[in-house]
Amino acid sequence: MVQVGMLLSDVPRSVPPDQQFQDVLRIVGEAEQNGFSHIAIGQHFLYGDLRWMQPVPWLARLAAHVSPGTKLVTQVMIGPLYHPVLLAEEIATLDVVTEGRLVFGVGLGYRAEEFDHLGVPYEERAARLDEILELLPRLWTEDEVTHHGRHFRLDGVRPHIRPVQQPHPPIWIGAFAKAGARRAGRYATGYAVPPELPPPAVAERYELVRTGMAERGLPFGPQPLRRNVLVADSAEAAVAEYARVAKGRYVTYAQRGLDVFDAGKLEREFAEAVQGHVVLGTPDQVVAQLTDLVTTLPVDPLLVRPQWPTMDADETVAAIRRLGRDVLPSILPLPSHSNIPLLDAR
Repeated sequence: MVQVGMLLSDVPRSVPPDQQFQDVLRIVGEAEQNGFSHIAIGQHFLYGDLRWMQPVPWLARLAAHVSPGTKLVTQVMIGPLYHPVLLAEEIATLDVVTEGRLVFGVGLGYRAEEFDHLGVPYEERAARLDEILELLPRLWTEDEVTHHGRHFRLDGVRPHIRPVQQPHPPIWIGAFAKAGARRAGRYATGYAVPPELPPPAVAERYELVRTGMAERGLPFGPQPLRRNVLVADSAEAAVAEYARVAKGRYVTYAQRGLDVFDAGKLEREFAEAVQGHVVLGTPDQVVAQLTDLVTTLPVDPLLVRPQWPTMDADETVAAIRRLGRDVLPSILPLPSHSNIPLLDAR
C-alpha cells in the first residue's frame, strides 16, 4: 500500500520561535490523525526573512511526540556543508533518538550564499557530496576507517556511534538534475524526486536510478515522490488559492538560484508555469491525478506539501484535514509497485 507523508514548511521570522514550535506539534498531530505516515523537513542556513528550524534537533524532539509508526525524514540536508564525521555522528545519533524511524535525505544544495557563509567552495559541492556518501556507510559500519580523498582525510579513525537501523538508515538523495539521479543510483537507497519535475522527467530519472542500483546488485524498489497539492471546491478556486499561498515562494526560489523556473514567467503566467507538476483541483480531480502518478510510476511514499510560509497554522490544519477527508482514503489503499515499465510514464 502507498504511504503518504507531509513536508513541514519554513515560516516568516515574524512568527515567534516558540509559537512555531507549538504550531508544528499541532500540525504534526493533525497529520498523523489524517493518515500521514512520514514527517519531513528540509534545511537552509541564514534564510533571510524566513526561518528554517534545523532538522536534526527538530526531528529529535518530534520523535518524542509522534506515534511509533511514523517515519521522520530529513528532506533534504545540505550534505556538502558538513564534514563526513560530523554528519555521520549527527545522523547516527538521530537514528538512535528516533528509535530507528529515521530516513536520511541529503542533497547538493543550490544557494551559493549558504556555501559562502560557511566557507565551503560552491563549485566543489558535487565532489564533496560524492566523497561524503562514500564515507558515511563506512563510518556507520566499520570499526576503523582510513580514507585519503580529494576533500577529506581520515587516518585510522574509530567510529563510536552506530545507528539503530542496520546497516544504516535509508539514504534518499534529492536532486533535480540527471546527475543527481545517477548519484542516487550509485550511493542511495532512494531518489527523492523534487515536486517541480513533471512525470516524464521523473520516469527518465527513475530509469537512471534503476540502472545504477542494478550495477550495485541492488533491487529497484518504490521511490519517494514529492508533489505540491492543493484541494478546493473548484479547479479555478484551487489555482487561485495556490497562486495566493505559493507564487511568492516560487519567485523567490527562482531568484535565489533554483533555476527550474523563470522568475519573470512566474510573475506573468503563474498557472501556466506550474502546470504539469502541481496537483490542483477538486477532490475528485486531485485523487485522479495522484492515482495516475502512483499507478504509472513506482511511488512509495508520496510526500505532499500542504503548507506554505503564507499560511498560518489554522489554514495548514484545514488543508491537512481536507486531504485526510477527501483524498487520502482513495490513495492509501493503492498498491505500490516497483516493476512498472518506466517508458509507459513518459
